Amino acid sequence: MSREYSLTPKRVARVETTYRRIVTKFPVPQSIPVLEKLQALEPVAMRGQPPVVWSHANGFQVSDAWGNQWIDWSSGVLITNAGHGRREIVDAIVEHASSEMLTNYCFPSEIRKRMVETLAGLLPAPLEKVFLLTTGSETVECAIKLCRIHGVLAGGRRKHVIVSFEKAFHGRTLGSQQAGGIPALKEWIVNLDPGFVQVPFPDGFRTEDNSFAGFERALSEHDILPEDVAGVMLETYQGGSAAFAPAAYMQSLRRWCTEHNALLVCDEVQAGFGRTGKLWGFEHYGIVPDLALFGKGISSSLALLSRGGRASGYHGSAFAGQHDFNAHGQSDLLRSCTGIDRSAVEREPDGKRAEDGRHPASAAARVGGPVPPDRTRGWQGTGGRHRVREGGDEGAGRRSCVGRGRALH
Repeated sequence: MSREYSLTPKRVARVETTYRRIVTKFPVPQSIPVLEKLQALEPVAMRGQPPVVWSHANGFQVSDAWGNQWIDWSSGVLITNAGHGRREIVDAIVEHASSEMLTNYCFPSEIRKRMVETLAGLLPAPLEKVFLLTTGSETVECAIKLCRIHGVLAGGRRKHVIVSFEKAFHGRTLGSQQAGGIPALKEWIVNLDPGFVQVPFPDGFRTEDNSFAGFERALSEHDILPEDVAGVMLETYQGGSAAFAPAAYMQSLRRWCTEHNALLVCDEVQAGFGRTGKLWGFEHYGIVPDLALFGKGISSSLALLSRGGRASGYHGSAFAGQHDFNAHGQSDLLRSCTGIDRSAVEREPDGKRAEDGRHPASAAARVGGPVPPDRTRGWQGTGGRHRVREGGDEGAGRRSCVGRGRALH
């Protein structure tokens, strides 16, 4: 069930700073008809965000039509890696929308050639194949399919187990939620596939034992033999907590997957395209997965996702005919990707960013903290992805933040 927010306007303290402005009651009285109509016509699942009616956005700021302005701590929920409303991206979308070729199914096109060539050029070997899709969940479903096809070809029908991690989020479709590690999100499925198994994520916080021996022990407790594992899938960092695994753990996992002929899948839908301070999140671990899944920040606006993988003989036409390639989304992505400067993403260590004020923790300190101090239990994360561990009523913390001009997801 999504969080419910009251639609009764309440007086809040006026805010007027360099980056934030709150000048009305909240919710804005004039916005109530819009909010009520949306509630009447959309499912309750669409009510999970604070009742802020977005009008326009630029850089890291979001504004409504009534003079209020927020810092978008969510980056459009981890999409706008290049910032809201980048002129180059807007121009690319407008230019291609004017070309009168808005879709071409999976027939060849020059712009798709340029796009997959650009993406492949950014990825390390052996990730040399690029498959374009439309949602993060779809990339996960594709990865599950490829893992199981690989497993059956490599070891017969027993080799079909997909190992993932507790508290992970991989999407909202049937397969992606079974790969996820949040039990409440799976209750609707009823008949869970026993070939999906979750083990503790080694964050050193909720799971104190972050040794790789814990991974092997968990498989044994689930009665899973290594030779029956088709693939291991994980978020490069866990999106719900911004927690990373230890590098030594991931390097051991990479060796384990190679030894047991299982595919290692890194879900980079949140982590990719510079969000963690490196171009790809898996670079923090000194490994390269067999499959990497990308989305969100890939285009910094329009929905368009991709999967990068090593060359193989069993993916391509069997799947490509199922997808409609959005041409103006490709133009958007191409413009976003061709502007990537790896050295700009990586040149400053976290420490310097924190000192000069561009690090999220430093920015939080300047504006009084994204969460009231009495609710803050600490920071987790690196680069541009951090999480404040909250105590007490999380919903109350969010309401307080929005009323002070800080939009949190």
